[in-house]
Amino acid sequence: MAALMDLEGWPVYSPEHDVQGSAWARERDARRDGALARHAAWQQEQRDARDELQAHVWLSADVSRRLREICARTGLRPEQLLAQLADQARLAEDGTLTAGPFAPR
Repeated sequence: MAALMDLEGWPVYSPEHDVQGSAWARERDARRDGALARHAAWQQEQRDARDELQAHVWLSADVSRRLREICARTGLRPEQLLAQLADQARLAEDGTLTAGPFAPR
């Protein structure tokens, strides 16, 4: 800095005059902002992963046949259909679980 100030004849350092230093500072800020954004996205992915549920379900033969039939008609995989069904499920105040009629997407 001192050499630059002496060379340019500046009595005090001024970022407005230091074109190269200002460019480096902007690049550093852009890299830092990018790193912070990537870190925030990673943290959100970690929070989302904690909220995900993966279940292996054994269904009776009758229920499995009905599920496969519905999947064949809708073009969905069983896990997709069950996920949509779970989206529709509601727990009533009396503790009963209900899912109203819905059209699989």
